Amino acid sequence: MTKKQRYFSTGECLLWSVSTLLILLSFCLFDRSNYSTLIASLIGATSLIFCAKGNPIGPALMIVFSGVYGVISFRCAYYGEMLTYVGMTAPMSVLSLVSWLKNPAKNAGRTTVKVHHVSRKEWLFAVVLTAGVTGVFYFILKAFDTANLLPSTISVATSFFAAYLSFRRSPYFALAYAANDVVLIVLWILAALQDVSYVSVIICFATFLVNDVYGFMSWLQMEKGQNAA
Repeated sequence: MTKKQRYFSTGECLLWSVSTLLILLSFCLFDRSNYSTLIASLIGATSLIFCAKGNPIGPALMIVFSGVYGVISFRCAYYGEMLTYVGMTAPMSVLSLVSWLKNPAKNAGRTTVKVHHVSRKEWLFAVVLTAGVTGVFYFILKAFDTANLLPSTISVATSFFAAYLSFRRSPYFALAYAANDVVLIVLWILAALQDVSYVSVIICFATFLVNDVYGFMSWLQMEKGQNAA
């Protein structure tokens, strides 16, 4: 294909290829049995590269990822992660999918979402709402005797904040997910101390971190281009 025909740039193709290769290698080296972890990781990496383009396929794949990741978290007694992704991230991804489909960028069909500028009042609302949701989840997680309660609670906060910003089509959703990736890396390092197979999950979220940082930069460029147009 010629350069004009490419949807993904060479750098984006390289980012996805390296991410999936690292996920596959870590699975072969440290796991070799939990195929649900491998499937979730590959779906997640593919979701993020579409999200970086503002393509609704991204949140659609995130719905699938949330379900599979919820099962993995349940097995590890990370009930916070399970409740967060199945009960919060998945439904919010559905809302994001609808929002992205309803708000395409001009002259882009439905392949690119229109970037939304979040006002100061809405930022305040998002912070207060996140604090409220996190407070409720803290007591739920405590009741479930969730492993590593504090980082699990922080993960709830970053996940909800990111999901809300994704629904509102703000570039900062990717930055919030990057913060969530850091929390998850810590969580799964703690799990890997008990079971080395979870090293593959650590590698997964490390690749997610790089992809989310790229996604944030990509959305800033999208916003700049759309404002100029």
